[in-house]
Amino acid sequence: MSPRIILNADDLGLAGPVNAAVEQAHREGVLTAASLMVGEPAAEEGIEVARRNPRLAVGLHLTLTDGTPTLPPERIPALVQANGRFRDDMAGLGLTLAVSGAARAQLRAEIAAQCAAFRATGLECDHLNAHKHYHLHPVIAAVAFAEAARMGVRAVRIPYEPGAGRALAALILWLRRLAARHGLRAPDRVVGLGWTGAFTAERLAGALAGLPPGVTELYFHPATEGGFPGAAPGYRYAEELAALVDPRIRATCAELVTGGYAAMLA
Repeated sequence: MSPRIILNADDLGLAGPVNAAVEQAHREGVLTAASLMVGEPAAEEGIEVARRNPRLAVGLHLTLTDGTPTLPPERIPALVQANGRFRDDMAGLGLTLAVSGAARAQLRAEIAAQCAAFRATGLECDHLNAHKHYHLHPVIAAVAFAEAARMGVRAVRIPYEPGAGRALAALILWLRRLAARHGLRAPDRVVGLGWTGAFTAERLAGALAGLPPGVTELYFHPATEGGFPGAAPGYRYAEELAALVDPRIRATCAELVTGGYAAMLA
């Protein structure tokens, strides 16, 4: 089987520079998919980017940390900080979800609300993944995968990159089995986890040159500039955008099979 490739941008809807970069990387470059944060300040603009570019496969970037909830904060007190934003202590919140039935009920409500917000856009949901790969948490994965199946999503990201340790590999195997029970498919591998925020053209060229058979997702965080609200310190946003529109990369991808999750996993 020839390699099939998904080139995906996370964080559509986070900020104007991200939305502009996603559109540019799709129209002028090789980007085939993007994952939408439905609760962030620039979400409406991100939705318009998706509507203007119907060949861009858009999915839900489920956000449960370092972001803005869809439900009013008073309805999900276990999940938010005093300022109304999601908690950013991922380990602490993960423990809360493991031991508190009330917190799990709030989690289910927020995930359902984000799925409903995506459905309300009228866009077809190509896939589901989670901000900062928080669906590695078993409680979050169980709720998210069940809700994805209910809304008709057929593909998810399983954040596994070759070379990961044995402990993570065991968790990934469990996630794949959980996804399969819900009728969800996932790429065979993800490339870019180790280069988050620094997926340069040189790294992308090297990754594309050595892909094995099967479905590979390469994921990025492009933006036209850094420094916007919600930007991650140290991320080389403009360099990731430059990689996606690099003429060498475009020439390479023209010889490969690329697309969104649903198309590549069909």
